[in-house]
Amino acid sequence: MNKCDLRALSGAETEIMVILWELERGSVQDVCGRLPEGRSIAYATVQTLLRRLEKKGYIGHDVVGKAHVFYPVAERDEVVGSALGVFVDKLFDGSCAGLAQYLAEHGKIDADDIDKLRDITGK
Repeated sequence: MNKCDLRALSGAETEIMVILWELERGSVQDVCGRLPEGRSIAYATVQTLLRRLEKKGYIGHDVVGKAHVFYPVAERDEVVGSALGVFVDKLFDGSCAGLAQYLAEHGKIDADDIDKLRDITGK
């Protein structure tokens, strides 16, 4: 799947994708069981979210007995890259430096984070 083909995910869809990446394969019940404590989403809602993700091309499913077992089709890096690219384009006019500046000015990035970034870039 090309990242240009990926349609945007809602917050709830993203939450379900993260769970499926962790599980690798799972039924609606499996996904419900992995929701964070205190996060109550009805079984039918999780089922609807999984169907939406499948329509968008993020996941597929197999039928095992009577259960649908879902699995990710889109790679996590691909989805993160696509979502982050859209985010930076829309809110920071495509400037990653603008994003970093915002994070630094609002206390969301510290000296340790900057050191890690320097290690990654070799600068």
